[in-house]
Amino acid sequence: MPHTIQGKTVGNIGFGLMGLTWRPQPATNQEAIAAIREAVLNNMTYLNGGEFYGPPTHNSLTLLKAYYAQYPQDKDKILLNIKGCITPSFEVDSSPAGVAESVARSVEQIGGKGLIDQFEPARRDPKVEIEDTVAALQREVEKGNIRGISLSEVSAATIRRAAKVAKIESVEVELSLWQTEPLENGVLEACAELGIVVLAYSPLGRGMLTGQIKGWEDIPEGDYRRGLPRFQPEVFGKNMELVKEVQRLAERKGLTAAQIAINWVLALSRRPGMPVIIPIPGASKPERVRENAVEVELSEEDMREIETVLKTFEVVGERYNEHGMKMLGGEY
Repeated sequence: MPHTIQGKTVGNIGFGLMGLTWRPQPATNQEAIAAIREAVLNNMTYLNGGEFYGPPTHNSLTLLKAYYAQYPQDKDKILLNIKGCITPSFEVDSSPAGVAESVARSVEQIGGKGLIDQFEPARRDPKVEIEDTVAALQREVEKGNIRGISLSEVSAATIRRAAKVAKIESVEVELSLWQTEPLENGVLEACAELGIVVLAYSPLGRGMLTGQIKGWEDIPEGDYRRGLPRFQPEVFGKNMELVKEVQRLAERKGLTAAQIAINWVLALSRRPGMPVIIPIPGASKPERVRENAVEVELSEEDMREIETVLKTFEVVGERYNEHGMKMLGGEY
């Protein structure tokens, strides 16, 4: 069932832009544009990108500027969520000045005001009260620079505090078969209570749950995943056990492991008491985009089977390296 958000109609599955520009050998502009076009044609029109997903000359915003030059009719179809407020040294700056500067850069890079439907600080700034950050974002909405406010990687308490200052359109969290913490930390409950959409990033476990990565050596040189604890050679085999279980279920249902992983997130969204949850898988090839767009109904038996596997399986390793985990903060 499609969703109407900020006056735009989007499908149940969105599209993540990070991998198109933030990798050692990014796709060419035309390859990336082809992937975005395939997403739009498959109703994956809730797009998620970042100001820092690449240099100022080639990131999510400059890519979309090029895309809109080629497909101007899609401007009104795409609901765009952009992360910012990250310094060149990869520190968080969500101060009022930091918000204004990041929004200004983003607006300039995409080519004008009002094209960014939702803007979110990539992480909670421990030096700044969330109320001050949200108030600064609300001023950008009133100026017409952005159309709405979102949050990323924040706690239930932070969401409730922020929602008292201004309308929060969405909250971005990592949610997948190997990152189930949002099911337990109260974030989904807070979003359901406040009517906030949840964007589930990395629903494919940064590619792990696709089954395409068989070993650490399959990760390209320079790829950021080589620095993540969960991908290290000493734990890779253990973490692959979950992938094998997902693949077994996928084969029985005539699906791919990626399709099982994405549709598990969609099945959660349909449960009573849950908010709207939109997974935002990324892909750089049109055929992968089409694969990720497939929606199927997982039965309660399927869900129980998956839950049984999750209860007996523990992912080894943190989500991020030490610096990345510190950026998540405490109360965040």
